[in-house]
Amino acid sequence: MPTRASENGHAGVGSAAKEVAEHASALARLELELAGLELKQKAGALGTGLGLGVGAAVGALFGVGFLLAALAAGLATVVDVWLALLIVGIALAAVTGLLAALAVASFRKATPPLPEAAIAEAKRTSEAIKG
Repeated sequence: MPTRASENGHAGVGSAAKEVAEHASALARLELELAGLELKQKAGALGTGLGLGVGAAVGALFGVGFLLAALAAGLATVVDVWLALLIVGIALAAVTGLLAALAVASFRKATPPLPEAAIAEAKRTSEAIKG
């Protein structure tokens, strides 16, 4: 038997308000999860960039070593050993340049370390709720 409150729609409004609150809570949890996943992704890209940068630094160190060895060999002998060491030094310098370019690209991809997609989704959600 319906009560007077349910006939006026008050009970329906209360359950609808509760349902809206539950949906808003679920949306907030999902947006936090999205932000966490996005930050993990950016942290991974930052780690990759850091590793590639260290690789580039090590490569540069070896490249300078080989170029100096090439210079020393070039002064000691005038022909074949010098040329071989110079070629190795130039190849190491090329690999170092490639690693450095990859590191820069990875750093650019990881910065700024903000969950941009999660922030945009939260803004769209709040605008939809207000509208």
